[in-house]
Amino acid sequence: MTYPDPASTANPRTIGIVACSSEGAALCYRTICARAPALLGPHAHPEIVLHGASLADYVAALEAGDLAAVGAIMLRSAEKLAGAGADVLICPDNTIHAAISHVRPRSPLPWLHIAEVVASEARRRGVRRAALLGTRWLVDSSVYPDALGAEDIAFLRPEEEEKDEVARIIMDELVNDIHVPASVAYLESLIARMRDRGCDAVILGCTELPLVLSDQNSVLPTLDSTRLLADAALRYAVS
Repeated sequence: MTYPDPASTANPRTIGIVACSSEGAALCYRTICARAPALLGPHAHPEIVLHGASLADYVAALEAGDLAAVGAIMLRSAEKLAGAGADVLICPDNTIHAAISHVRPRSPLPWLHIAEVVASEARRRGVRRAALLGTRWLVDSSVYPDALGAEDIAFLRPEEEEKDEVARIIMDELVNDIHVPASVAYLESLIARMRDRGCDAVILGCTELPLVLSDQNSVLPTLDSTRLLADAALRYAVS
């Protein structure tokens, strides 16, 4: 591999990661570090600072339907990351972006919005109707309808029992680094059903889903929210 002169991309911005689940944050962090050398040279990546509040605090606020409380937790992370030298913030968790309207106006730093990043990539690929997978909180929220609507892209949610099973797999298994073959098979079969319902791509709208789903085992092209966000952060950092 031929690497660029590091001097040509000197002083990249520092990326601040607002972590929610450890698995999604870790995958995002690893992706930035793995892909940065192609831009910055061998072993190089932008400085990265990460803060993670307890996942239980987020879950309690989500279960209470209190998006203002979710936003307050995100803002606490934002303040800590600003103090640690971050220049831009990303949150590798789709669900808590439902609180972003409580966050951006009071944030000390700019945010890259995960659903906006995914929707932009969907438009670039010519997606017409995307299947949306994620927690029930995410799938029933306006996070992706708003972002996809801005790009004139249609979407389809799973059926009610399917939402429940996907949410169970995410919250009981994937966020705890548990990968059950039967659960992966269920997700694969669900994507096939979504294809039969008219979808031409699938949004992996939970940052843990890319740990078990990819273009290799999905019958629909995948929009990997975790890695797309990492790529967007990297581009921002070196732009």
